[in-house]
This record gives sequence, C-alpha cells and structure tokens, in this order.
Amino acid sequence: MNTTTNMTGGNTANGARVLSVLLGIWLFISAFVWPHSREQMTNTWILGVLAVIFALVATFVESRARYLNTLLSIWLFISAFALPRVTIGTTWNNAIVAIVLFLCSLVPGEVARRRRLVERPAV
Repeated sequence: MNTTTNMTGGNTANGARVLSVLLGIWLFISAFVWPHSREQMTNTWILGVLAVIFALVATFVESRARYLNTLLSIWLFISAFALPRVTIGTTWNNAIVAIVLFLCSLVPGEVARRRRLVERPAV
C-alpha cells in the first residue's frame, strides 16, 4: 500500500483524523473552562462533539465524511466572529481551531486510498 508516513510511523490520514478528534475534544472542554457567551458556549461544545463524531466516521466508515468537518470548521470560523463574545481570546481560540480542523479535513483518508488502489486498471 502506498501511503505517506509521518514522523510517528503512522500514516498522514490517520494523523489528521486523530488531530481532528483532539481538536473536537478541546472545543468541548474549552466551552466550559473559558469564558464564553451563552451562544458561543453552546456553539462550541456542539461543534466539538460533532467534530469528534465526523472524524471517527471518516476514519472507520467513510473517508468522505471528513468533508463534514470541512463545513463544520467553516461555520466555526465564521461564528467565532459573528456570535456575541465575552473575550477576544475565546474568539481566537475558536478561529485557530477552525483553521487547523479545516486543514485536517482536507487530508484524504485511507478508505479513499484503498478504493483508488482497487479501482486502478491492471497494467
């Protein structure tokens, strides 16, 4: 199998999914430990839970599910500035998490790679 290996010995796709799960967990936790407006808090913890679910589905079921995290990260970035906020730190936390989550969501998954290998015509 032709996969890109990262420094930890795992493949890049799994690393991106693990990072997406960790970012989702961080979003959930940060919603309760950092000052948020009610709207930002609700938005942040819900998006954190969804980010974890989408990353796990993308890892184990269907790699195209990662695009749900693409959409989620776009909303997180917009909402970081659009929803009422208590502190600028919370705004930037959500914006930075959104950017990293967006980049992770663009990394193709192993399911897609395996599918492409199977679909290639024999030479």
